[in-house]
Formats: sequence, C-alpha cells, structure tokens
Amino acid sequence: MIVDEDLSPGQGKNLERALDLRVMDRSELILDIFASRAKSKEAKMQVELAQLEYLLPRLARMWVHLSRIRGGIGLRGPGETQLETDRRMIRRKISQLKKNLDRVTRHREVLRARRGHILTAALVGYTNAGKSSLLRALTGAQPFIEDRLFATLDTLTRETAIPSANGGASHRPPTRIRLIDTVGFIRKLPHDLVASFRATLEEAVRAHVLLHVIDASHPDWQEHVEVVNDVLNDLDVANAPVVHVFNKMDRVEGPAFREATRKQLHYTAYVSAAHGEIDELRARLGRLADDAALAETVQSARRPLTE
Repeated sequence: MIVDEDLSPGQGKNLERALDLRVMDRSELILDIFASRAKSKEAKMQVELAQLEYLLPRLARMWVHLSRIRGGIGLRGPGETQLETDRRMIRRKISQLKKNLDRVTRHREVLRARRGHILTAALVGYTNAGKSSLLRALTGAQPFIEDRLFATLDTLTRETAIPSANGGASHRPPTRIRLIDTVGFIRKLPHDLVASFRATLEEAVRAHVLLHVIDASHPDWQEHVEVVNDVLNDLDVANAPVVHVFNKMDRVEGPAFREATRKQLHYTAYVSAAHGEIDELRARLGRLADDAALAETVQSARRPLTE
C-alpha cells in the first residue's frame, strides 16, 4: 500500500498493524525510485545518505516481530539490542557519507574556480520536463534520455557557442556558454533527498542564469513551476535571473498559450527540444552573452533580466 503523504514512524507502524499490509509513504517511494536510477558513485552516495536519514527513526518497525522480553532492570530482549546496534551502525554510515560528500563539494569548488568566468546556465525544472533533451539539442551531447521520472540523476556539463543576438553589427565572435543539466524536481520532494543532493544542486546556485524548463503540454505545468520555485527558494537562488523555457511546444496548438504565458512569466522562450526547434532560446542566450557584465562575474547576474 502506498500513501501519497509522508507518514511518521508511529503512523506507518499503526497502519501496517491495522491493515496487515506493507505500507510505503511518498518519501520512501521517491527514494526507491532514486535508488534504481542512481548510476554514478556520487549519485549512489547521495541516495544512500537520504535513505539512511529516512530509515533511522523508523528502525523500530523492522523489529516488531522480535522479542522485547525484559528479565529485570537493565536486561533487554534480543530485538532491542539489535535495534540499538543497527542505529549505531547507521549513524556511523551517515557520518562517513556526509564526509565523503563534503569532499565532493570541495572538489566541485576547485573545478569551478578553474573554469574561469565563462557564462554558465543551469537547466532546472520539474522531472521529465525535457532538460536532458534540451541539453542535447543545444550542445550535441548524448545524455541518457527516457520518458520517465528521474531518468538522470547526475549533473552533466557541456559547452556550446552562442552567436551575438545583434548579428554582425556587434562584431563579436560567438561566445562560449556552459550548460549544466541538474536533477529534476517533484512535488513534495523529501527534505533529506534535497539535502543529500545539495552538492549537485550547488551548480544551480552558482550559475549566472537559470533555464527553467517547463513541459508546456502538461495540464499542471503551473503547479510544476511553483514546485520548482519552492525548491530554488530553499537553495537560496530565488533572486537568480531566470529564462522560462517552455518545452514540447509541438504538442501545444494555437498562439493563445504563448500570449497567456508571456503575461504570467517574464523572459520566456518556446522550444521543442525533441524536434530541434530551439532558435528562440538560442536568441535569448545570445542576448545574455552580449551582456558583458553578466558573463564576467556571478554576482553581476544576480539581478532581474530585462526584455
């Protein structure tokens, strides 16, 4: 049985006892999906840390079938002894994983410092919005792409050349821009999972601009936008400049959608990454590349975009 809400350890235990069924809450299901998608060593560490953080307060549910007999003061049944042993092991493992991920974070900072002041754009968005497809269309990279939730968990970075939006009038050669694909978000994403993937999401925090990829064909795209914005708020990147990239426009009929969304969201671009229709976004990126101040420092990018 799957419950579309987070359950406390006590609630989960009581439901399993009352229904005589295995009960999973939303967070546990999402963690299981992430575990099946993790491929790289870093992603596996991040998912394992989140799973252990989730499991620690719920260990007692695993030992309800064991004895709790107490023969006297200070004497404990075998189940309770094993439970405490497991808790100590999990705490040690959590501590070690956090140390390993701290090293990953420091390594990323060193690599970021070596890259210099190249214009960087992070692809963020709800899961399955088409971020990896857009990265492929813009750069020619070949990330793993599949029509399913959380198809990719690893950060992928690629560079491409963006011509000036002013054409030959600017006399500027094409500018190199670095594009970073990030893990997709979802409604009520478990807090432990966000914390574990913070090293990966740090790329979004440090980017000059965010490309918020939105599935234009999804009936709940507005809710998806709110979910992504909430996660970005938690990561303290709410003030970063954002281009709202409506993807899968080949599935949207008529001009009404564009007119309505332009009124709701500033600085938009409409694409169909699967069909290579990305000229509008490349033009937007060209305008950003023409902004020399934006390309020079991260701090100069922390301001509203203008049309």
